[in-house]
Amino acid sequence: MKVDKNKIRLFLKWLLARKSFYKFNKFLYSLSLNSLGILNYENDLISGEASFVREISRFLDEDAVVFDVGANVGHYSNMLSELKPEIKIYAFEPHPLTFKSLEQNAQLNGYRAFQLGCGREKSQLKLYDYAEQDGSEHATFYKDVIRDIYASKPTEHSVEVIALDSFISEQNIARVALLKIDVEGNEYAVLQGLQRSLANGMIEIIHWEFNNMNVVSRTFFKDFYELLAAYQIYRMLPYGLIPLGEYNPMFCEIYAFQNLVAIHKDSQFRP
Repeated sequence: MKVDKNKIRLFLKWLLARKSFYKFNKFLYSLSLNSLGILNYENDLISGEASFVREISRFLDEDAVVFDVGANVGHYSNMLSELKPEIKIYAFEPHPLTFKSLEQNAQLNGYRAFQLGCGREKSQLKLYDYAEQDGSEHATFYKDVIRDIYASKPTEHSVEVIALDSFISEQNIARVALLKIDVEGNEYAVLQGLQRSLANGMIEIIHWEFNNMNVVSRTFFKDFYELLAAYQIYRMLPYGLIPLGEYNPMFCEIYAFQNLVAIHKDSQFRP
């Protein structure tokens, strides 16, 4: 007997689209998001970051260059340097309090730390953090992230910001094998400061976060697709990466925590 899937779908839509199922539907939606690699923020195992770092460390050459933008105290750089101590890691963190811990970790683990923020151009910007917990992981260039999303009183620091295109030129870097960006809503601006390097194919793999802070920075997922046209974009799952394929707003414009990876089409790395 042939099953009419369309009729079953219509029946389920008719059945579940009732007020009495609303809470249940929200629960199913939440589980579906988790299975798509969204809101898996509890730890590095659940997010897939630990698995990704292990896999990428096996791919990186001994002379590979890695940029850790928004390094905080250096957790990501520490993981990479432990797995692949020969690579050259440049870690960027503008927060004056947090940078002290990053600098110590950089000295212990053999990578370089810079007290710099990264954006579309060289400038001085205000960095906002919790007034009662200054030096947190949520420091951001957007005051509304602290004030509205986290409902907290912000404090501020004036910090130096650079465009990474200029840094790459000044340091005579020919290729960046891995660029990790975790800057609380400012990820797109970091990539805008790399447009020359991106156009020249100098950035091989990019790992960044997309979340509710991109609402504050007014950044669409589609903006990343357009800027990274030479890349295949993946979403991170606990044990691997899943390709997103062509842009689809229903599956892309989800403003909730997720790890994304863009792999240049000429890269030999295949997840």
